[in-house]
Amino acid sequence: MFTRAIVCPPAPNFSQGLTRSGLGAPDYERALRQHQAYCAALEQCGLTLTKLEANPDYPDSTFVEDTAVLVEVSDGDTTRGARHHKVESQALPHSRATAPVSERLAILTRPGAPSRAGEVVTIRKLLNEVFPALFSIQSPGTLDGGDVCQAENHFFIGISERTNEAGARQLAEFLVSQGFTTSFVDIRKSDPGVSPATHSPDARATSDLLHLKSGLAYLGENRLAVTDELCERVEFAGYDVIRVPSSEEYGANCIRVNDHVLVAAGHPQFEGRLRELGYQTIALEMSEFQKMDGGLSCLSLRF
Repeated sequence: MFTRAIVCPPAPNFSQGLTRSGLGAPDYERALRQHQAYCAALEQCGLTLTKLEANPDYPDSTFVEDTAVLVEVSDGDTTRGARHHKVESQALPHSRATAPVSERLAILTRPGAPSRAGEVVTIRKLLNEVFPALFSIQSPGTLDGGDVCQAENHFFIGISERTNEAGARQLAEFLVSQGFTTSFVDIRKSDPGVSPATHSPDARATSDLLHLKSGLAYLGENRLAVTDELCERVEFAGYDVIRVPSSEEYGANCIRVNDHVLVAAGHPQFEGRLRELGYQTIALEMSEFQKMDGGLSCLSLRF
């Protein structure tokens, strides 16, 4: 159960942030209203919020998820990953271990976009007050929190435009030392000029996904919401997959928050499927954040 979340409202220069969506500039006032509704939804789910001040020095800083990975530790479980079966990958091997675990784990990232590096400084100061120790990704590694999806005691780590292999390996090695299991999901666009050893065997062109969690969400009960683009990946074998149709791809970035699932409004097929499965959903307007390549998971750090 999550009890807290860190959020940061968009700054007035939010439109100057990084984007490749081609959806036009966001409306700032509308973005503020959407962010306020998002915060209200988290509070409805029982979370106490720590609200950072908007930071115009970093137009992308509302997407706080990318600055850290906060690990939810399952109560009483010291044999992590027992249910997850291993899939071999020559270039990006899976990792598993059964080491003792900590109760609170926090990893500071090293964002793949240089313009976002300073955002981690603010998060570091805040997390130091809550977590007894912080692990940090070091150069030459890069890692965005949006590329890390926790499924109980297993972590899917995306290799993307923002997260490189060095950063993914650093995170995996740390998580394994804490008793978790990990696997890598390469979502980079396939390049015929690159040696096959550089990419995982199932790599394919997925250039529409900025981060792994743009197309993947864990909903509990061994269940994943996955876009059409990713649903056949061998990394997700053994899970109950909810296929998100290509026409509603943006909806895949949903988040399970205690007894509810927050979903982006405007995806009736996907939301209907979740309701059929017994989930209580809260639909939120996300149009202005979608314009800046952001989704529901991006807007908070939950723990």
